[in-house]
Amino acid sequence: MTNKLDSIHSPADLRNCSKAELDDLAIELRQFLLDSVSKTGGHLSSNLGTVELTIALHYVFETPYDRLVWDVGHQSYAHKILTGRKDAMSTLRQYGGISGFPRRSESEYDTFGTAHSSTSISAALGMALGARAQGEKRVAVAVIGDGAMSAGMAFEALNNGGIYKDLPLVVVLNDNDMSISPAVGALNRYLARLMSGRFYAATKKGLDSVLSMAPPLREFAKRLEEHAKGMVVPGTIFEEFGFNYIGPIDGHDLDSLIPTLQNVRRLALEGEGPQFLHVVTKKGQGYKLAEADPILYHGPGKFDPSQGIKPSTTSKKTFTQVFGEWLCDMAAADPKLVAITPAMREGSGLVEFESRFPQRYFDVGIAEQHAVTFSGGLACEGLKPVVAIYSTFLQRGYDQLIHDVALQDLPVVFALDRAGLVGADGATHAGAYDIPFLRCVPNMILMAPADEAECRDLLTTAYRQNHPSAVRYPRGAGVGAVVSQELKELPLGRGEIRRQGKKVAILAFGTLLYPALDVAERIDATVANMRFIKPIDADLVCSLARTHDLLVTLEEGAIGGGAGSACLEVLAEQGIEVPCLQLGLPDRFVDHGDHALLMKECGLDVDGIQKAIQKKLDLSQKKRAA
Repeated sequence: MTNKLDSIHSPADLRNCSKAELDDLAIELRQFLLDSVSKTGGHLSSNLGTVELTIALHYVFETPYDRLVWDVGHQSYAHKILTGRKDAMSTLRQYGGISGFPRRSESEYDTFGTAHSSTSISAALGMALGARAQGEKRVAVAVIGDGAMSAGMAFEALNNGGIYKDLPLVVVLNDNDMSISPAVGALNRYLARLMSGRFYAATKKGLDSVLSMAPPLREFAKRLEEHAKGMVVPGTIFEEFGFNYIGPIDGHDLDSLIPTLQNVRRLALEGEGPQFLHVVTKKGQGYKLAEADPILYHGPGKFDPSQGIKPSTTSKKTFTQVFGEWLCDMAAADPKLVAITPAMREGSGLVEFESRFPQRYFDVGIAEQHAVTFSGGLACEGLKPVVAIYSTFLQRGYDQLIHDVALQDLPVVFALDRAGLVGADGATHAGAYDIPFLRCVPNMILMAPADEAECRDLLTTAYRQNHPSAVRYPRGAGVGAVVSQELKELPLGRGEIRRQGKKVAILAFGTLLYPALDVAERIDATVANMRFIKPIDADLVCSLARTHDLLVTLEEGAIGGGAGSACLEVLAEQGIEVPCLQLGLPDRFVDHGDHALLMKECGLDVDGIQKAIQKKLDLSQKKRAA
């Protein structure tokens, strides 16, 4: 087999390949993906499953003139490789390297930045209408997974897009989970090609014209067609939205994919309306270990492909593990506890809970808005809902949090995983904004544990409140604090002094307590572990302000409107004037990279914190001297 992949620098090169060369290319591309991701870490199963689909899309569509939008984008590595970024894959998700998701600033082929799910159809619809408004004849293609189709936004876009009968929009459903394998094969390939071909489209159009003279016959024919197609394909719902449904077809069979996509593109350009192509793929395709356990190989770190992923040997518990254990212990103690997740069972640490308490576990799919309001409904009936959700994904349910939970003062606990920077996933997944957007909501309680032990205690504290509450904690492990088995509640709204020093007082929120303690040893500063962002410990803030020359607030979140702002508001209300320094995430999107490196870049490592404090002290001294 020739090394075909090295000769592909753009989709234009791909389109010069023969059928046999494309088959060889798929094999090479899949092996390159496996070798590359095993060295850098990243999304693997989803990318192995879309190799042939990616090749076929770029072979058929005139990218980048035709717009290609990858939903979520964690399946876009093959796309990156085929669009000139093969050599850059060694830098994937690393500081200064290429992103793990599509990114407009990275390539003209990345037509829309994605990383959160279910946005592709809306974006592609906007692109299709935008092109039409400017007289440009191009197709917009949205590639969306079956999981992302569970979100309301996807159906909102379908509902909107279906009204434009001549719109050059194509939706490709990448289905890697539904049990429809009997419909995939030679017979269905024939049906898919037939339904996307000229004869079928012309016949259907002609019959519509003839039968329009006799409405009862037309309605009968329409129902007969839907019934016949519904016997072999689940497409009626999409046709009701106004899309021409085609499929399902085998997403690993280029002989099926290419001619069907060619027909689909032609139908879209000839004004036959929005098209919906249903493609069936297998996560982890071509790598037996990933095929057998696509969840484990969804987003692995570095590993040896010949050996597979080995169990972690670290003794430290992650915050996610602490949450999962706490959830099971609290559920055993209180039968009213129920847990909700928007399709993040593994990521949020709910595997054991689902196994032990299946009747009290609710995975609502990728539907964050629904998850929040659903939890409110459960709370109305006297249950105690715990919503396990990433900080970045709670952004999608913000209206529901305000209107459906906080306004009604319902006792829902939000366990906010991945608060702060998240390393390799970058700006799209950073939990940088939960402090400002939760702190301003009436009735809301917000806590930030300093370590794993305190995380368990604050989760218990949150659960025992009769108000909405949130506990934010970071990705990965903390300092390795020993976690008690007790379900211990901490005093609401009270912080603690962890080190007594002079002149400078550092008010630390969350895991930055430990860097603060290291800095304090160098400069003999006082350190407070604040624990609560709302209600803020106003007495502690005022006491420290009256006894120190400089107050420093420290948080792994956006500075604007953050925990430091809460401290300044307390001082302003009490009329206390003292120099203050707010340290946190800067007012810009922080890129992907190693977490420690990013924290250093933001000035939130020990040296950076000390340097910022010294600079502030020097400035204050100059002002006094003047």
